[in-house]
Amino acid sequence: MSLREKGAITGVGETAYSKESGRSVLSLQLEASLKAIEDAGLKPTDIDGVIPYASGVVAEDFITNLGLPDLRFSAVTPLGGASCVAAVQCAVAAIASGICNHVLIPVGRNGASQGRIGTRVQYMPQFRVVGEFEMPLGAIAPAQLYAPMARRHMELYGTTSQQLGEIAVSTRANAILNGNAVMTKPMSIEDHQASRMISDPFRLFDCSLESDGACAIVVSGADRARDLRRPPVVVMGVAEGHPDSPSVITQRPDLTRLGVAKAAPRAFAMAGVSHDDIDVAEIYDCFTYIVMCQLEDLGFCKKGEGGPFVESGAIRLGGKLPINTHGGLLSQAHMVGMNHIAELVRQLRGEAGKAQVADAEIGLVTGYGDMGDGSVAIMRRG
Repeated sequence: MSLREKGAITGVGETAYSKESGRSVLSLQLEASLKAIEDAGLKPTDIDGVIPYASGVVAEDFITNLGLPDLRFSAVTPLGGASCVAAVQCAVAAIASGICNHVLIPVGRNGASQGRIGTRVQYMPQFRVVGEFEMPLGAIAPAQLYAPMARRHMELYGTTSQQLGEIAVSTRANAILNGNAVMTKPMSIEDHQASRMISDPFRLFDCSLESDGACAIVVSGADRARDLRRPPVVVMGVAEGHPDSPSVITQRPDLTRLGVAKAAPRAFAMAGVSHDDIDVAEIYDCFTYIVMCQLEDLGFCKKGEGGPFVESGAIRLGGKLPINTHGGLLSQAHMVGMNHIAELVRQLRGEAGKAQVADAEIGLVTGYGDMGDGSVAIMRRG
């Protein structure tokens, strides 16, 4: 059974994003969830499915705090930054099978105020192999684990740090247009090049933020979505993919190929559209290189041509493929990519304000997680 157009995103909700929320992760998620449910024109009691992010908050927390009378479905999609888009696939599958009608997908973090990422990943089961064999040698944080991929791309294709900087600069320009972004100071290529080295070739401005806040969406059956408050954003195609050697990057036969390369053909085939049909894309941006690599693996340019593609201005507002119109993880906030989904919904509703892409009808959103897991969703205005 195909999941094509079986579900739609009917509600989105976000808290303010900050470096110090002073609140619990559960409190933040409940605020975002209530906003998403209200945005859809639903009541908490209408929610019969929950897919929480693997952050210590569980489905029972939402049953208790939102008063859900009959939760029929719960799950976790533990793919790191690919989790949120993979959760959309899971939600649509649950809806299409008749298990539930309205699935809440919340994410919340105190990533800025509660410890460094290098400490947190050591306790994640997805990092067990590198924890045993690579972290003892000093590779303790994602920047160190992912940097060899970017360096390999540079050696093979001549990709430059300035080309990676174009992604950071264009994303920052979009964040400045967003009323709910952490980083709003203008950035130039010169600023990017002057930022300190974190793990060669990643400079500070190649790296995503650590943020406090929460974001949530509601996924509903396509038939029910038409009768709700907001214009539905229909899920046309969705897929997830895992890279070769999924637990260790250094043992991978091709360091420049991510799991999204496997997911993208399935998502496009399910959606029945081509790359030229995509008006706007929200590309997971934990690091600038990961954006460029995904653009290649998605098929928007050939492998090795990502550098010239972004350097051409194609990804800027007004370009061939505007991306990360909200500011992304690099400049808006790190919400594990759920804010990417929320932004795509706003774009396709025509509610993206100063960053609105004119006549956006079809968009794409990706997730990237752990050692290269990928997820892709293609959506259209309902």
